[in-house]
Amino acid sequence: MIDAKSYSAIVKEATPRTQEARTLFTAFCVGGLICMIGQAFSDVYTAFVPLDEKSISALTGMTMIFIGSLLTGIGVYDKIGYYAGAGSIVPITGFANSIVSPAMEFHNEGIVFGLMARMFGIAGPIIVSGVCASVAVGFIYFVIGAVGL
Repeated sequence: MIDAKSYSAIVKEATPRTQEARTLFTAFCVGGLICMIGQAFSDVYTAFVPLDEKSISALTGMTMIFIGSLLTGIGVYDKIGYYAGAGSIVPITGFANSIVSPAMEFHNEGIVFGLMARMFGIAGPIIVSGVCASVAVGFIYFVIGAVGL
């Protein structure tokens, strides 16, 4: 029988070493690059599209979601994610990837039970949490406004 101390030593020896500095740097650079691309789209839209600031923000978000979805669909985003790690999941493109990936995986089960049912398997709880939090914050603002604080 192996005691806990010996087991911990065996696990520590068998566990592969991570290169934390390299992976953190890579995640930071790739996440930053994705955000810079989004900012570039925003700047181009601001210069050439006659819309207000909110509309430019929405258009930029839609563009980044489209790019993330397209790259997931053609298999490139998974390679970026393998290389970048968490740097690829933080921006909005990572959210698009989390919706498109399960939809692609289960598309052969049909439109309703495959694509539509599985699409929000990963992102669904995040969407529900965001909606609930926004309702709670909206209620708090309503109460504060009604009381006159």
